[in-house]
Amino acid sequence: MRADRLVATLLLMQARGRVTAAELASELEISVATARRDLEALSAAGVPVYPQPGRGGGWQLVGGARTDLSGLSAGEAQALFLLAGPAAAGAPEVKSALRKLLGALPGTFRADAEAAADAIVVDQAGWGERPTERPPMVSRLRDAVIARRRVRLAYAGREKSERLVDPWGLVDKDELWYLVAGTAKGRRTFRVDRIVSAVVTDEPAERPSDLELAAVWQEVVEEVEKRRSLLSADVVLDRRHFPVLRGRFGRHCELVAELPGDRVRARVAAPAPVMIAQELAGWGALVEVEGPESVKAELARLGAELLARYGS
Repeated sequence: MRADRLVATLLLMQARGRVTAAELASELEISVATARRDLEALSAAGVPVYPQPGRGGGWQLVGGARTDLSGLSAGEAQALFLLAGPAAAGAPEVKSALRKLLGALPGTFRADAEAAADAIVVDQAGWGERPTERPPMVSRLRDAVIARRRVRLAYAGREKSERLVDPWGLVDKDELWYLVAGTAKGRRTFRVDRIVSAVVTDEPAERPSDLELAAVWQEVVEEVEKRRSLLSADVVLDRRHFPVLRGRFGRHCELVAELPGDRVRARVAAPAPVMIAQELAGWGALVEVEGPESVKAELARLGAELLARYGS
């Protein structure tokens, strides 16, 4: 798990002072390329790790070797916990590492570090949509979550609106980002790429003392699933294409059966037949829809429209 490796990488660098990517790869039993990416991730997150080129070079912490974590600044501690925190929910070993790290931090930094560890949840199951780039608003909202400050949002949902919210945390759902927040009307979820502007105020944000962001997000997912998964269709396709189909439908795609000839039967779901048909139409003959008839009818309608416009 990447977060666990990042923690191990930092501790190893503190013990040795300087390591090469090859030494780190050997120690953690990973590839040199993976070790180099982890070191670059620590540096990009604000942890003071930097490379030294040339013979006898490698990667080291600013200031040289350290024997414990008490030398970390507040910003560096936050960066580390932001990297490790999202993985802790499903990994006891990461939780244990974070507890040890917290114990080694100066008391003045612990609150911010704990806030950073619970600021982001990672949900790798997509909803069939992936943005081309990370919204620039993520960093500002993350800082507001950690600082526990209210945010004034301009949001372009069904219609543009402005509201003052208490930011509880961010969710990275297969690279589609969401803000979970408290509002005057209760908990709300906002797609970050639809936030037009976000002004962090000086007002302290209210956050339930027993809030567990991962559990709250699971409730949000279950509510959305009930609204989205109203109709399912069975399709047959080559096994090699199934990962692509799952990437398009996200958690609304499941493997139903293995078939002869290296084929599989999958079940996909969406709120309406036309939405399934629109997604499958681009597959052409690569998929065979077994049912229901409503989805077949929508595919036939789409095909007739395309033929009428582009057929010779």
